[in-house]
Amino acid sequence: MESLLSLSFDYLSSFDTGKIRKGLRQLEGLLAQICLSRSGNSPSTAAEKRRSVAVGSGKDQIPKELAQLKNDPAFREFFKLQEGFEWNVAIRLVACLERLLGKGSNGQNDLLIISTLDLLQGILLIHPPSRALFSREIYMNLLLDLLEPSFCPAIQSSTLLTLVTALLSNPSNTRTFETLDGLLTVTSLFKSRSTSREVKMKSVEFLYFYLMPETPYNNNHGSRSGDASRQSSLQQQARRSPSKKLRGGADGSEEETRTIEEKQAFLGRYLSNVEDLVEDLRENIPFGAASR
Repeated sequence: MESLLSLSFDYLSSFDTGKIRKGLRQLEGLLAQICLSRSGNSPSTAAEKRRSVAVGSGKDQIPKELAQLKNDPAFREFFKLQEGFEWNVAIRLVACLERLLGKGSNGQNDLLIISTLDLLQGILLIHPPSRALFSREIYMNLLLDLLEPSFCPAIQSSTLLTLVTALLSNPSNTRTFETLDGLLTVTSLFKSRSTSREVKMKSVEFLYFYLMPETPYNNNHGSRSGDASRQSSLQQQARRSPSKKLRGGADGSEEETRTIEEKQAFLGRYLSNVEDLVEDLRENIPFGAASR
């Protein structure tokens, strides 16, 4: 698996769009093989699954259940690799995004940005500790830059979804988002006449998500990776010094959290009728029972 990641990272670090596209496809194939199972004869050992990744076939595959995924040897191996800087996929994808933004906006480059954001969403969901990267302002700013009016609606929509995965169960990331006027960016996008209807809908969905109760991520993945006492090096690297009230995180760290009422007042600085959003949130429970 290390060799496959190394090859993908080499392509992603290139300034050639063809190589970047190839690196993204290889990572997509790797994640697909880890998260999907074949309906017929599937590889039964970790070694067989690693070999099947190289083939990259996506035929006759169905999503694995979460309970099944966490016990999968290939997933556990991948999860362990993500704990360190060298093999962390999220870091490489963020660096790739930075280079793509430097190339300007054109059709081919826009498609690569969308593909990179889609992969970033996936990796932040299957490896929650990687979200700690976005407690740093430089990385959060990168996502907010992609919400500028100069970018196409597809990029804006994909960025809003990426923001959801970056903030999910990470109050410290949400505080960074607020500090950088992220709410002003999203609400300005929503209120702009030039914003497409689809992006406006995504913006409202994001604001519903923002207003949900905050619950720090339960860092219990150690038992799956074979080292319950080891904290993610990414979390240690990205942790910021909080300045306001703190509440204990589930992993033993302290994270600043805000109540729905506090966030309602904060959002009210930029948007009217926030009370309606909160009332709707409490009555209809958007996103099901998903916790923040």
